[in-house]
Amino acid sequence: MRLIFRLAALAAVFQTASSYFHYLPGVAPKQFADGQDVQMSVNKINSVKTQLPYKYYSLPVCKPAHIVDVAENLGEVLAGDKIENSLYELKMKQDEYCKVLCRKQYDKKDVKQFQKMIHDDYRVHWIIDNLPSAIRIFDERDPSIEHFESGFPLGIIVFMKGKDDLYYLYNHIRFTIRYHENPVLFDGARVVGFLVEPFTVQHQSDGEYNEENPKLKTCNEQKQVQHTDGAQPINEPGEVIWTYDVTWEPSDVPWASRWDVFLRSSEDDQIHWFSIINSLMIVMFLTGMVAMIMMRALNKDIARYNNEESAEDAQEETGWKLVHGDVFRPPAMPMLFAVFCGSGVQIAAMTSTLMVFALLGFLSPAHRGGLMTAMLLLFVFMGYPAGYVSSRLYKMFGEKNWKHNTLVTAMLFPGIVFSCFFVVNIFVWYQGSSGAVPFGTMFALLVLWFGISFPLSSIGAYSGFKKETISNPTRFNHIPRQIPPQPFYMNALVSVLVGGILPFGAVFIEVFFIMSSIWLHQIYYVFGFLMLVILILIATCAEITIVMCYFQLCSEDHRWWWRSFLTSGSSAIYLFLYSIMYFVTKLDMTKFTAGLIYFVYMFLCSFSFFLLTGMIGFFACFWFVRKIYAAIKID
Repeated sequence: MRLIFRLAALAAVFQTASSYFHYLPGVAPKQFADGQDVQMSVNKINSVKTQLPYKYYSLPVCKPAHIVDVAENLGEVLAGDKIENSLYELKMKQDEYCKVLCRKQYDKKDVKQFQKMIHDDYRVHWIIDNLPSAIRIFDERDPSIEHFESGFPLGIIVFMKGKDDLYYLYNHIRFTIRYHENPVLFDGARVVGFLVEPFTVQHQSDGEYNEENPKLKTCNEQKQVQHTDGAQPINEPGEVIWTYDVTWEPSDVPWASRWDVFLRSSEDDQIHWFSIINSLMIVMFLTGMVAMIMMRALNKDIARYNNEESAEDAQEETGWKLVHGDVFRPPAMPMLFAVFCGSGVQIAAMTSTLMVFALLGFLSPAHRGGLMTAMLLLFVFMGYPAGYVSSRLYKMFGEKNWKHNTLVTAMLFPGIVFSCFFVVNIFVWYQGSSGAVPFGTMFALLVLWFGISFPLSSIGAYSGFKKETISNPTRFNHIPRQIPPQPFYMNALVSVLVGGILPFGAVFIEVFFIMSSIWLHQIYYVFGFLMLVILILIATCAEITIVMCYFQLCSEDHRWWWRSFLTSGSSAIYLFLYSIMYFVTKLDMTKFTAGLIYFVYMFLCSFSFFLLTGMIGFFACFWFVRKIYAAIKID
C-alpha cells in the first residue's frame, strides 16, 4: 500500500505542476488599452463525423477583401489549421449590438454546401489573442458549474418524417469576451475568456437595405436577438444577413489561468485515479509472482544446480538449466528482430523526452501544434539510439552486414508511417480538405527523414557496431537441442495472446481519453496521470514477460527471443481490437474517407505500441535470462 500512496502522490504532484506551468516557456501576455482593436481570427471548421477539416473561407461567408494567412508551425499544418483574418471588428470594452457584418445572396450550390456541412455536424473555430472560441454548457445537476466546449456548430437540422429535412443557419453570433485588469501589475486589460452564443434569425431590413448604414427590424441596440426569433432557413436560394453582438465582461481569472475552463474535469480525474489504482493492483500481483519466482523457485533451482554433491542428480532433472547450451542461440530473422528492438527504443526515447517537455509545460494547448511538432522532431533526433541498439544486437547475433541492418533500421518503421500517411493524404487532398499536407510540407518531412534521422541512425549504428560484442554467460551448441512436446497452455500463440492482456488492461482507460482527444477533438492535458500510466505499463510489460519466459524455459523451450518480444507486444492486438469497438460504439463516421483515416492511423498507433511494448518485454527478459544463467555453474 505504501507503494500505491507514493506513486499516487507523485502523479498528483506532476499533474498539479503541469497545470500551473503551462505558460512557463514564455507565451507573453498581451495588454489592450480601452478602445484598442482586438483582432479576431478565423480557423478551420471540423467535424467528428468526417475527420476532414476545411478552411473557414471555403464556405460562402463574409470575407475580407484581402485575406491574410497567419504563419503556422509544422504541427498546425499537419492538423489542418488555417488561421486567417476576419471582418469582425472588436474594440476593448466597447459593446456592440446587432452589428451587420455583410449581406449575402446564396444560390443552389451555396445552399447545398451549407446543408452538407450542417448535416455532417461541422463546428466553427475562431481565435482571439490565441484563445479559442467556446460555447458554454451548463451542468443540469448544478447550473452554477460552467463547462465549455471548443467551437460552435455551423447550424442546426430538423429531421422531418416523410418530408425533406429543414436546415437552419447560425447567422448571428453573440460574443462574450472576458477581460482581467490589475493596475498594480500591468496597464490595460488582458483577454481571459472568449465565449460565443450562436443564434439563427431571419433578419429583415428596416426599409431599403443600405450598405453604408444598414438598419434591421429584427434587432438593434434596444432589441437584442433572442432564440425565440424567427430562424434563418437555408433550404432554398435567397438572402442571408450576417450580424453579431459584442459584450465585454470583467473577470477575476488571471491570464495564466484562462485555459483552466478547458482543462478542468473533476469527474474525469476520479476516473483517472480509478484507472491508476486498478493498474497498480495488476502491477502488485505481477510483482508478487516475479518475487516468488526470483526468491523461491530460482534460488532453490540455482542452489541445487550449483551443489556439487547433487550435480549427477541435476543432470537427470528437467528444468531451465538443461537449455543453457541453446538459450543464447540467435533467433530466426535476426536482422528484423534487431530492427524492431531499435525502432522500439526510438519510440521509447521519443515518448520519455516528450513527457519531460509536457510536464514542464512546453506542450500546453496554448502552443497550438506544439505537441505534433515536438513529436516529429524528437522522433527524428532519436534515430541515433535506434541505430545504436539495432547494430549492437545484430552484432551479438554474429551477423556482419551492419550496413544493410542500418538501412533497414532507418527505413522500415518511418517508411511504413510515411507510406500510410501519403496514401491517406491523397484521399484527403481529393476531398479538398485543409488537412491535406501541401507539397512543401511533404518535402520538409522527407528532409527531416533523410537529412537528419537517416544520418543519425547511421552514426548510431556505426558506433554500436564498433563496440565490443555483447558476451553472454553461456555459449550455444552447434546442434540445437530437441524441444519436448509442450502443454497446450505453453503453445506459442496461447502464451503470446495471454501475455498481452495485462499490459493493455493496465492502460485501456487512459487509452479511452487519448482516443477521445484525437477523434472527438477534446483537449488532453493530464500528463501527470499519463506519466504514471506509462510507468505502470513498463512494469507490467517487464514482469509479465519475465514470468512467461521463466515458464517457457522450465518447459525446456529455448526459443525465447521472439516470444519475449511478442508476449508484451501482443497488447497492440487488443489496442487495435479496442479501436474497432470504439469506432462502432463512440463514433458516427459514415464516409469512406473518415473510416480510412481512422483505421490507418489506429493501425499506425497499434504498430508503434507493438514496437514499444515488445522492446520493453524483450530487454526485461534479456536481463532476466542473463542473470539466471550467470548464476549457475556450467561444465
